[in-house]
Amino acid sequence: MPTPPGPAAGGRPRAALAELLSGNRRFVSGQPVHGHDVTAAAASASGDQQPYAVVLGCIDSRVPLEAIFDQTFGSICVIRTGGHVLDRAVCGSIEYVVGQLGVPLVMVLGHERCGAVASAVDALRTGRRPGGSLAHLVDEITPAVLEVGVDDPQVHPMAIRRHVRRTVEALRRDALLAAPVAAGTVAVVGARYDLASGEVTLLAD
Repeated sequence: MPTPPGPAAGGRPRAALAELLSGNRRFVSGQPVHGHDVTAAAASASGDQQPYAVVLGCIDSRVPLEAIFDQTFGSICVIRTGGHVLDRAVCGSIEYVVGQLGVPLVMVLGHERCGAVASAVDALRTGRRPGGSLAHLVDEITPAVLEVGVDDPQVHPMAIRRHVRRTVEALRRDALLAAPVAAGTVAVVGARYDLASGEVTLLAD
């Protein structure tokens, strides 16, 4: 069973990323090593937490983050919002796990056929902005759609990728994350999840 490269093991961003991607390969191949004895796993993680990564993803029920990375209790911190949209609570949570828990890796994970991105595309095409707090999600995703072009035939998949990159860029500029990112002690990366294959693919900057 792999040992997650958490703070006690050095907390290096590349090692953390390698473990996340290794876990996803186990998931894709149908050979997970976690999830069989959840009671024992929960008990073993009841002491001080030492996560080695934080993953910001969408609320989509088809993308269970701990499962797709084959992670167990205490290994990763997970934050989920519609379309992985940032707000102060999300940024503060990431700042906490990086600053207080020594987490060296932040991953922003988008996925194909994202409903939040589709809502932003529809709002631009129809001119009808949704009501309630859904409007905030749409507003935060709209710049990515506009950068691609709402009439582009590939607007949905391309806007998903662009929105991931914009989220990564925003986190790298965060007041409390910029310095460790510049120093190389923390990495912020973007990735995409394929619903059909279960594979996570890193996105180029």
